[in-house]
Amino acid sequence: MKDFLYIIVEIIAQIHNKILSLNDSYENVMDDKQLHFVVIGILGMLMLFIVYPLFKWLSKNHVLVIAWIYVFTVIIVITFAIEIGQKVTGTGNMEFADIASGLLGFMFMFIIFAGIRWLIHMVIDLFKQ
Repeated sequence: MKDFLYIIVEIIAQIHNKILSLNDSYENVMDDKQLHFVVIGILGMLMLFIVYPLFKWLSKNHVLVIAWIYVFTVIIVITFAIEIGQKVTGTGNMEFADIASGLLGFMFMFIIFAGIRWLIHMVIDLFKQ
């Protein structure tokens, strides 16, 4: 887990340094906070332009998929926060395997839920005819 996080931090640091060097080479006077404002703003908008049409299409008949994507995203953030919290407080070991295990637990339980939901819908559809 520690090595994985270091790799992620290194990649982010390299991107950060590249953006700073571009800022310096064009003699802009943007400080770190202003660069975060611009870069994260642009990144967020690019993601929105991709996600919005996808969710609009999915919302016609696939609201559960949208809910799953949202919950899965929040679960990822929560599991990382728990692992980082364990490292900071010394209450446990920070391991990527713990994150993967937690996500697999959610996936397993969701698959059971989806199967039960599918069966219920099949029975309802059978009696409608």
